[in-house]
Amino acid sequence: MRQTPRALRGMVTAPHALASQAGLAVLRDGGNAVEAMVAAAATIAVVYPHMNSIGGDGFWLIHEPGEEPVAIAACGGAAALADRNFYRQQDHARIPSRGGPAALTAAGTVDGWREALTVASRWGNALPLPRLLEEAIHHARHGIAVTASQARLTREKLPELRDQPGFGEVYLQDGEPPAEGAILQQPRLADTLARLSRAGLEDFYRGELARDMAADLEKAGSPLRLADLENYRAARVKPLQVTLPGATAYNLPPPTQGLASLMILGIFVRLDCPAADGYAHVHGLVEATKQVFLVRDRYLTDPAYMEVEPGEFLSTAYLAEAAAAVHPARALPWPQSRPGGDTIWMGAADRDGRMVSFIQSVYWEFGSGVVLPGSGVCWQNRGISFSLEDDALQALRPGRLPFHTLNPALARFRDGRTLVYGTMGGEGQPQTQAAVFSRYARFQQSLQQAVSAPRWLLGRTWGEQSTGLKLEARFPGEVLEGLRAAGHTVEVVEDFSDTMGHAGAIALRPDGVLEGATDPRADGVVAAY
Repeated sequence: MRQTPRALRGMVTAPHALASQAGLAVLRDGGNAVEAMVAAAATIAVVYPHMNSIGGDGFWLIHEPGEEPVAIAACGGAAALADRNFYRQQDHARIPSRGGPAALTAAGTVDGWREALTVASRWGNALPLPRLLEEAIHHARHGIAVTASQARLTREKLPELRDQPGFGEVYLQDGEPPAEGAILQQPRLADTLARLSRAGLEDFYRGELARDMAADLEKAGSPLRLADLENYRAARVKPLQVTLPGATAYNLPPPTQGLASLMILGIFVRLDCPAADGYAHVHGLVEATKQVFLVRDRYLTDPAYMEVEPGEFLSTAYLAEAAAAVHPARALPWPQSRPGGDTIWMGAADRDGRMVSFIQSVYWEFGSGVVLPGSGVCWQNRGISFSLEDDALQALRPGRLPFHTLNPALARFRDGRTLVYGTMGGEGQPQTQAAVFSRYARFQQSLQQAVSAPRWLLGRTWGEQSTGLKLEARFPGEVLEGLRAAGHTVEVVEDFSDTMGHAGAIALRPDGVLEGATDPRADGVVAAY
C-alpha cells in the first residue's frame, strides 16, 4: 500500500506524472492553485490524449478560505445546425458515435480556464499565460512517451477510429497504434497552444484559431460553425451542497451528475454500516446508487429543460425516504444504465489554502476521433448523449447542453479540513467518489488507502454491455458471496483495473499540512513541496 504523501507549501495530484509536475512547477514559481491547474490541464491534454483534449469540456470547484466555493461549468451546447433534420437528411437514425457528425457540441474547457483565471485574478501577482502553457507546448513539440493505457485503448478502438478525419495522422505510427513507450509528437497542437499563449485563450472562440477550427469542423461533417464558437462562454454556477455528519459536501449542478454524487452520500450516512469494505459498506453504497440513478435517469438534463429543482432531492425528507427504500439484505433488481466515458480528474492546493477540484473530458476515448488538421485539436463527442426522439429526456435541440457524467467534488469539514476529490469513469464517478469519501470521512482511512482500496462499479463501462456489479478481485470471498446471496449479479474483474476509474484527492488539515493521494490504476503522482 502506498503511503499518503504530505507537504506544507503546495500539492498537485493528476493521473499522469507530467501533469502533476507541470502544476507543481507553477506553484514553485509563486503561482496559485488555479494557475497550477491550468498548467496541469493543458499538459494532460497533451500527455493523456485518449482521456481528454482541449477540444473537450471541463468543470471546476474552487475553494478559497473564508469564501463560498466557486463552481464553473465549461460545457458547450449543441450547434445551431444540430437538430433531427441534420442527421436524418444524412440517413442517420441516431447520432453517430464517431466522426464529424459526432462532433456536435462546442468545446468548453479552454474558456473554463479563462473564467477560472478571472476568478483568481483578484488574488494578485498573476503569472503570464505563456508560463502556464509552457510545459504543455514543450511536450507537444518534443514528444511524449505513450502510456500503456493509450497504447491499449488505441489498439482496442482502432476499428472505429482509424478512418476518422485526422486521427491516423496524429495518433498512429505507420498506420498502427503506437507501442507503449513510443515517442508521440503533436507539432500542430504545440503551435495551437503557443498561439493561445500569445493571443490569449479567447482566440479559441473568437480569433484566427476559431476561424481555422470552424472551417475544419465543417469539412469533417460536423454541424458546428464559427458562430457556435463565438457565442460560447463558460458560466459560473451555484454549486449544490448536502449537509453530512461533520462536513458539507459540494458538487456541480445539472447538466452534470453532481446531484447523484451528493445524494449517494446523503443516503449512505443514514444506513447502518459498521466498517469499511465489508458487505454492508458495498451493498449500502450500491443500493444507494440505484436509488439515485433512478432519479438521475428520470430528471437530470440541461437545467433549462428540467421540470424539478435539483435541491429538492437533497432535502432531509427525501434522503431519509430514499434511505428507507434500501433493504439491508436484498438487492433492488437493476435495469440498464448509461455508458461510461473517458475523463481526467485533478486536484491542486497552494500555500494560501486555496484548492481546486477539476475535471476535463472528451467523453469517449479520443472523443469523436476527429483531429482538426489546422490545429491538431481532437474534438469531443459529448453530444452523442442526445437523442433524436422528440420525447426523450435528452432530446437534441440547438444550443442545448448535453448530460455530463463529469462532476468534481469538494468537502469542508467542521473540524477545519478541506477535501478536493474526484475520478474519471463515467457511470462510476459518483460511485468511486462515495467509496473514497466514506472510507476517509466515516471510517478514518488514510487518503491514499481510501483511493487504493478495492473498488466496485454498477453499470456499463467502456463499450461493455454488462450492467452487473463489477468488483475487483481483492474483496474477500465472504463479501462477494454476501452480495450474491442478496441478489446482486456479481462479476469479478482484475485488481487495479482501469474499469474502476482513476481517482485522486487532496486534503488540507487545519494545521496547514496537505495530504494527497493518486490512483495506482493510472500513471500519476502526487507532486508536492
